[in-house]
Amino acid sequence: MSAEDWTAWVGRTETVTEDISPWRVGAFAASLDWERAPARGEALPPGWHWLFFNPTVRRSQVGPDGHPKRGGFLPPITLPRRMWAGGRVNYLAPIPVGADAAKHSEILKVESKSGKSGDLTFVTVRHVVEVDGVRCVDEEQDIVYRSPPLPGASPPPKTPAPQGAQWSDEVEPDEVLLFRYSALTFNGHRIHYDQPYATSEEGYPALVFHGPFTSTLLQDLAVRARPDMRLSQFSYRGAAPLFVDRAFRIEAAPVDGKPNELSLWAKDPDGNLAMPATAVFVAK
Repeated sequence: MSAEDWTAWVGRTETVTEDISPWRVGAFAASLDWERAPARGEALPPGWHWLFFNPTVRRSQVGPDGHPKRGGFLPPITLPRRMWAGGRVNYLAPIPVGADAAKHSEILKVESKSGKSGDLTFVTVRHVVEVDGVRCVDEEQDIVYRSPPLPGASPPPKTPAPQGAQWSDEVEPDEVLLFRYSALTFNGHRIHYDQPYATSEEGYPALVFHGPFTSTLLQDLAVRARPDMRLSQFSYRGAAPLFVDRAFRIEAAPVDGKPNELSLWAKDPDGNLAMPATAVFVAK
């Protein structure tokens, strides 16, 4: 299909309901090696809403990449490589653990581009999460569909990560951690657990660490860096993938002249930028 064919999908909506299961919250806390999980009635930590509202299609409706087959709510774009490119999140009110919640989604934009790395199509989706009619999260997500890697093509140039971090943690991923996050989010994308598929079909050197997982870790770092304030906005962009076989760092630094903001980033073991992010805080 050409870019013009996707205009009919703009404005499409869907609503998904789910209870914010204490069991799943506890399972994710255990996967992060937390000593204590948020209890029923307590606020869901930032980024943890991505554990919920994920599609659970029948096995016969799963595509060759492990995702649901193209079509349904999202447009049936035929470019084979699909990933979460970034987003912008507004936290308006807490989501209580154990609550019944609803997520209302709308396709805002579909754009196709061509570049040195091949064809790209970006889909921007707005999601609003509500509990008892109260808006808790209002976010936009950018999903990118890409051409397969071109034979003999040079890898895209790396961008050095920022310097001057005031807060820094090392993350040591392994196959079990990736499996747990895939299971908890019901994410069947094979780049996260199927090594032959990830390397031979999609051209990665190893299993890929989940982009939303990286964003969640950055949000946790932001919250720990500003414990006396509430995270209000968080924006992030996937600049380069991270992989299961190499430890990486998540880091943060103050923003000059903006005391309520933090600049954050994930960097690969070679010091290259994997995900830049910005956090904005308000008084509790």
